[in-house]
Amino acid sequence: MYRTAMEKLNEWKNDRHRKPLIIEGARQVGKTWLMKEFGRQSYGDTIYINFDSNSTMEELFASDLDTERLLMGLELYAGKKIDPDNTLLIFDEIQQVPEALSSLKYFYENAPQYHIICAGSLLGIALHSGTSFPVGKVMFLKLYPLSFKEFLIATGNQRFAELLEKQDYQMIGSFAQTYTDILKQYYFVGGMPEAVLRFTEDRDYNEVREIQKRILEAYEQDFSKHAPNNTVPKIRMLWNNIPSQLAKENKKFVYGLLREGARAKEYETAIMWLSDCGMVHKISRINKPNLPLKAYADMKAFKLFVVDVGLLGCMAGLSQKTILEGNELFVEFKGALTEQYVLQQLVTIPDLGIYYYTNDRNSCEVDFVVDNGQEAIPVEVKADVNLMAKSLKTYHGKFEPRVSIRTSMADYKEEGWLTDLPLYAIENLKAIAKADK
Repeated sequence: MYRTAMEKLNEWKNDRHRKPLIIEGARQVGKTWLMKEFGRQSYGDTIYINFDSNSTMEELFASDLDTERLLMGLELYAGKKIDPDNTLLIFDEIQQVPEALSSLKYFYENAPQYHIICAGSLLGIALHSGTSFPVGKVMFLKLYPLSFKEFLIATGNQRFAELLEKQDYQMIGSFAQTYTDILKQYYFVGGMPEAVLRFTEDRDYNEVREIQKRILEAYEQDFSKHAPNNTVPKIRMLWNNIPSQLAKENKKFVYGLLREGARAKEYETAIMWLSDCGMVHKISRINKPNLPLKAYADMKAFKLFVVDVGLLGCMAGLSQKTILEGNELFVEFKGALTEQYVLQQLVTIPDLGIYYYTNDRNSCEVDFVVDNGQEAIPVEVKADVNLMAKSLKTYHGKFEPRVSIRTSMADYKEEGWLTDLPLYAIENLKAIAKADK
């Protein structure tokens, strides 16, 4: 299975200033597979150590963090020599042994020639819970579910992925129906690697849905197993409420929909926990697009999206037929699924700040405004080919951005200040913004 993150890992391997690398991401987005496959492809040898319920590793890292002693212990545990030039050291579920996280500082300072890569499904929690963790001594890589481009490649449509990369929109337009059909498949299957892999093998949507249910069950078990006891009911309530929040025309998260009289203060920890786990994306509101957008974010007004569009459809109980063929009952939720899809592609673009805009009267809303470090780019999302974009026009009239994006099932078109970008090509957003300069 092709993952674009593999290219990042090879860049890391060849970086003269390489530091231990930490891969962050939600459970079951493919972190362990990626690390092992990277070792298989790029190294002569790989030593894989899972720290979960590993008493030997707990004892090894408990006494002191002398790197020579640790390396000897790792060699004894693995039963082989560690070649600093040709061995990849993988520490999985490293958050289970906090001292191992702390040791990365000493590996970087005293033994930088060793190639160390780490991951953990609840690593974000460990990093924010006071674990001794030296800033500046490690590198980070975020891993998400497969993007639509990766889904195209996984399902045997490599040439269509290459065509999108070339941005030959005339040729792309000739195959618009093919892209649309595959996009609908992606809406149902999503990008969780196990679901995608099973789909590529037998195209069985029922099997895909069963896998998604198992992933959601594993997430629910994580709530009970790892979250603070008094927060678990709030996490569960909040998580299961996201589909109905996104089904609203105004997708701003409303605490009162969780239960009558609910207040922000009660649920802040729950949102932080889900965010740290990589299970939700919290997108804050801005009311003016000045750079950097982060400085103008309203932390009290936000939208919550889940980690994967396929999981959202599963949580909402949408059937295969509803998504692939569409029906009148689906019209309202189609906007939620489409916005989730777009957000899921945008987060894979490096160095892109993502927000949404409403004016003070809430009479004008732009689904996303992204900050690429040079300008704020408004992005209006449309589920079909209905190209009414009243809010985007109002926004443009007020702030006059150099480029505005409207993404829908319609073909690519540039018309003055407005660029129509097909939904299946939304990953090209950053390239378009650069090309226009």
